[in-house]
Amino acid sequence: MTRLAYLHEPGVLRNLKSRYGMNEIYTYTGNILIAVNPFQRLPHLYNDHMMEMYKGAEFGELSPHPFAMADRAYRLMMNYGISQAILVSGESGAGKTESTKMLMQYLAFMGGKVESGGRSVQQQVLESNPVLEAFGNAKTVRNNNSSRFGKFVELQFDQNGKISGAAIRTYLLERSRVCQISDPERNYHCFYMLCAAPPEDRERYKLGDASLFHYLNQSNCIKLDGMDDSSEYIATRRAMDIVGISSDEQDAIFRVVAAILHLGNVEFSEGSEADSSVPKDDKSQFHLRTAAELFMCDEKSLEESLCKRVMVTRGESIVRNLDSRAAALSRDALARIVYSRLFDWLVNKINTTIGQDPTSKLLIGVLDIYGFESFKTNRVSSSSVST
Repeated sequence: MTRLAYLHEPGVLRNLKSRYGMNEIYTYTGNILIAVNPFQRLPHLYNDHMMEMYKGAEFGELSPHPFAMADRAYRLMMNYGISQAILVSGESGAGKTESTKMLMQYLAFMGGKVESGGRSVQQQVLESNPVLEAFGNAKTVRNNNSSRFGKFVELQFDQNGKISGAAIRTYLLERSRVCQISDPERNYHCFYMLCAAPPEDRERYKLGDASLFHYLNQSNCIKLDGMDDSSEYIATRRAMDIVGISSDEQDAIFRVVAAILHLGNVEFSEGSEADSSVPKDDKSQFHLRTAAELFMCDEKSLEESLCKRVMVTRGESIVRNLDSRAAALSRDALARIVYSRLFDWLVNKINTTIGQDPTSKLLIGVLDIYGFESFKTNRVSSSSVST
């Protein structure tokens, strides 16, 4: 790119278009790699043979590639003893998360240890991706697998250049998506996966088709082309096994996910007292009861937490009734905070099982930042990440 005769916007765009027409989706501009999303799988570009090709190759010697960027960061770290960071940035749907996966794949290839048994650190780091995607990714207008959170992955290396630990930090999970989606978007993948789980799991969590739940049927997009929610559920459970999440913990995780879906189906009507509310009908009462069972809490206490507000002042507590609209807002607020805490727990669990190396002085960090967005109607969360 820096060799262009005229380095201005039309010239840059023409160059990228010409290279894309020749199936060259990557372009260098100095030490920056520009990626144009091909919106298709290109497995031949990311196999073991390609990683061997880029291993130790001089930067710029081979075609532009994420493996070259990862190799350069690794060589600089090892040769100069200086920690490195790789920033992956761009618009929503640009392919940042996929590029991050390629970077992680190569760094795991370079820093992987041969394990005699059990789960290796690099294997756990790579398998954490599908787990976090299941609970933190969703379909948006531009992207079928859009990350709705920012992620910084820190890989720790020993003096021999082998991965000795790792840490994952997440930022700005889009909590509003849990209870509010627009057509043709979807909620987080895990909700649809669980509704497409094997019959025994659906029966355990008292779930039916995804279209039956308010938090999912606000959009007409229930099924996603090219994505089998049933298979993804099995793959996510397998990835959870690898990262060290036990069967009991997995059951607790999906109980919470199912409880949130049932909670969203609780509707309210006006109660007998002024400005009060109660579950609207038998259907709402069923979903409330089921949510309480899955949350493992008292049904009456859950109902009161939704239909009443407790204000604590000095020396006393004041209980105030909520009307049906306020109760629905309270329900949605509870769903958002519970899901957010579940996501945080997942990240902490993954970090605990992978383990960090406090003695490591060599680090490579990869930042998969939130995608820039601009819609006709922008929520506070979109404005926050785009500024």
